[in-house]
Amino acid sequence: MPIKNSNIKQESLAVHKQLSYEQLVAAWFSSDGWEVLVPAIDHGKKTDLVVADDTNFYRIQVKTVESSNDSITVENKWKGAKIDYVIYFSRTAEWGYIAPAFSENRKRLNSPDHIRFHNHPVNFLKAFRKV
Repeated sequence: MPIKNSNIKQESLAVHKQLSYEQLVAAWFSSDGWEVLVPAIDHGKKTDLVVADDTNFYRIQVKTVESSNDSITVENKWKGAKIDYVIYFSRTAEWGYIAPAFSENRKRLNSPDHIRFHNHPVNFLKAFRKV
């Protein structure tokens, strides 16, 4: 069995984990026939992914939370950027939320306008069709 023989710094590991969620979302969209575009750099524009069909483009930010409680408050980390949706994943539970980008500084994750999904492609895509 392969053994990983590397000691990665905690800061680097956090980036790897976040990137894995972005790649997971990209794979789920691709499997549903969406065109998935990944910016080479997303710092100024705060865009992790762009998904497109024949007529629409949606800018997406992917975030994770270290909580299994979905009534937590999340911060707006994309102020001033043109984001359409933020997709949140719980790192400690099997759920996530799709939220239209909001202008408030903070908002409850389980707000009525956010759509919850079980961490599975079928459930995620069904939730995205509701936005």
